Amino acid sequence: MTELRVVLVDDHPVVRAGLRAVLHAQPQIAVVADAASCDEALAAVAAHQPDVVVTDLRLGDGVDGIETTKRLRALPNPPAVLVLSTYDRDAEIFGAINAGASGYLLKDVPPEEIATAIAAAAAGESYFSSDIAQRVLRGLRNPPPTLTGRERDVLKLLVTGASNREIAKSLVVSEATVKSHLVHIFDKLGVDSRARAIRTAQEMGLV
Repeated sequence: MTELRVVLVDDHPVVRAGLRAVLHAQPQIAVVADAASCDEALAAVAAHQPDVVVTDLRLGDGVDGIETTKRLRALPNPPAVLVLSTYDRDAEIFGAINAGASGYLLKDVPPEEIATAIAAAAAGESYFSSDIAQRVLRGLRNPPPTLTGRERDVLKLLVTGASNREIAKSLVVSEATVKSHLVHIFDKLGVDSRARAIRTAQEMGLV
């Protein structure tokens, strides 16, 4: 059986060591490198050409796991990416999927399931923890609303706490245009306030 080459990405050395030990017991998997950040992950992938990268979502104060996934998948010969996290909110799950992750596991899964997920990802398949899979299925049945590019721009600024005037200045449009975009955003999200729009957008993984 051909060994599957894996790179581990987590900002906690103890977690990386634990994962390495767990996967060492799996004869079909070889951990060829580990990394604490996005830049280290990209360097490790360039040096070792792994089949799969297993990454956490929270990587200290640097680039997070979702953006890391996006950058890894944009490489000329991208590895498959699995997310292994303690976070189980829809925003994180769908953010990772949209970034190109092949699977999403919670850190409390059995070691054998991590190995199974790695093998699936290396084979070009998707793998999700059972409870995560249910959420993905619900998301497919009830996809998030489609926002225009400009509506997303407005929403991103809204999340920062920017006022209509500040949003208008940043996007070089009139305040009336901003208000019009907000009306459409509120309607698509089914909300009636800025606070609810922000919360709903975050829950849906739109920002």
